[in-house]
Amino acid sequence: MGLGIALTRPERQVVVFDGDGSLLMNLGGLTTLARYRPRNLVHVVFDNESLLSVGGFPTATSTGSDLAAIAAAAGVPRTATVRTLDEFTRAFDEALGAGDLTTLVAKVEAAGPSKYVTDLSLLENRFQFQRYLARSG
Repeated sequence: MGLGIALTRPERQVVVFDGDGSLLMNLGGLTTLARYRPRNLVHVVFDNESLLSVGGFPTATSTGSDLAAIAAAAGVPRTATVRTLDEFTRAFDEALGAGDLTTLVAKVEAAGPSKYVTDLSLLENRFQFQRYLARSG
């Protein structure tokens, strides 16, 4: 969804927040990002090395897979991995000012509930977001 927004609204800065588990389940998305290379998109990946929302199973990043290197190999022109809040702040500010597609991987602690529960179905969540975009122009 973020890629579509970035391509149709090139005058706006778009930031996509992602998780390591989500990205690992759709690595092909990185090649699509690189193909279209929206210069107004920053892709932030929070890497807690686990699928926390379904019980905390470890992801491939817990055994060495490097999401920033994978993004670079897919053709994303700017990538970085950060491990501290100061590093994140600096890298995020640089990404916003770079004027080019960036994937920023933030290594974070696996903290939170052992089970994620939402009162919105995923489909309704999508429709709410679409309605918000339509209203905000």
